[in-house]
Amino acid sequence: MINKCLFPAAGYGTRFLPATKATPKEMLPILTKPLIQYGVEEALEAGITTMAIVSGRGKRAIEDHFDISYELEHQIKGGSKEELLTEIRSLIEKCTFSYTRQIEMKGLGHAILTGETLIGNEPFAVVLADDLCHSDGVGVLQQMKEVYEKYQCSVVAIEEVPINETQKYGVIAGKLVDGTDDTYRVSDMVEKPDPKDAPSNLAIIGRYILTPDIFDILRNTKAGKGGELQITDALLEQAKQGRVIAYKFKGKRFDCGSVDGFVEATNWFYDRIKS
Repeated sequence: MINKCLFPAAGYGTRFLPATKATPKEMLPILTKPLIQYGVEEALEAGITTMAIVSGRGKRAIEDHFDISYELEHQIKGGSKEELLTEIRSLIEKCTFSYTRQIEMKGLGHAILTGETLIGNEPFAVVLADDLCHSDGVGVLQQMKEVYEKYQCSVVAIEEVPINETQKYGVIAGKLVDGTDDTYRVSDMVEKPDPKDAPSNLAIIGRYILTPDIFDILRNTKAGKGGELQITDALLEQAKQGRVIAYKFKGKRFDCGSVDGFVEATNWFYDRIKS
């Protein structure tokens, strides 16, 4: 069972400066909801109720968002605006939130390792809030849970990207398994390769299910690309033992870590509510 979801949320969000100088990038809104709330809703849909958040300096707004604001609720009680808090109230009631701080920004692998104290010795999901995913059917994390239940090993979500964009992602090589057209047994993984060196155009996006041995692997993994501790390098150690599955998810993903992707997501969600 996957009972916990880890949200690495300590990054500076420098691509959105000056907006992120005092506001966490995870709290930037797509319409009326912050990015991290979409991620929590996706995890809850997958039956996960324990949210573990790795935060950092200047991120207090995330904790405040997933808490009751008594003054605000008192002010709008009985008015037309009260129903606007229905969704976040429901999350607060159904989920447990815990937090730890990443003191230094040393890469996604380091952020995940920092979250070990919140996760313990059990498999867990990871959501990067600035990768906003939407599916009209089963949510992406629920799809991945079903893959995990079948293969009982780490699972990464992948999508095809233009070959000239591979330097933005971790990229996998692998073979389709069990006659599927969307599930690969990973044989190799490369962090942000130049297009000429990329093993494929299958890029890892911000959804993972990881087995707990990943923490020991991370502890023994040397800094990689950019001098950071890369989760891709740790997953490669599992892949060498045939213990990583890459799953081409069904749905749409927006790179809200970029201004272009953020605007695209805003327009797409706005058009949906107006249509």
